[in-house]
Amino acid sequence: MTETTAPERVQDPLTAAVVKGRIKVADEVVEKVAALAALEVSGVADMGGDLARAFESVRDRIGIGSRRGNQGVSAEIVDRQVAVDLTIVVEYGHVVMEVAAEVKSNVARSVSRMLGLRVSEVNVTVDDVRLPGQPRHEPLTPEEFLDH
Repeated sequence: MTETTAPERVQDPLTAAVVKGRIKVADEVVEKVAALAALEVSGVADMGGDLARAFESVRDRIGIGSRRGNQGVSAEIVDRQVAVDLTIVVEYGHVVMEVAAEVKSNVARSVSRMLGLRVSEVNVTVDDVRLPGQPRHEPLTPEEFLDH
């Protein structure tokens, strides 16, 4: 687990006391926030590359576990800065470059706002286009993301 550390001393506004300690944010937390932010974008049909989606499809069919909340996302935190790589599937009919640009923007904004980390880069790979009529995995709800 990569960690980010908060300043050594933080002023507690309620007690006016100085509180010592560290705050660690796991890479997996960033990955889940980034995946949720990507799935919020109109035109994103699914997360993950062909292999990851095939693996999840097999898991669904044989009933082993459930979809991972961070499928198709990897993140690395270094010195309170984070780099995020995402692989997405775009719905047919949407402009791929516009969807990818909006994913970059929404992921950077959400990770920065929710986790207080500086986003140094967001790399988006469009792996596939979901054609009309193709089976579609429903995006995980926030509760399902938190369970994984």
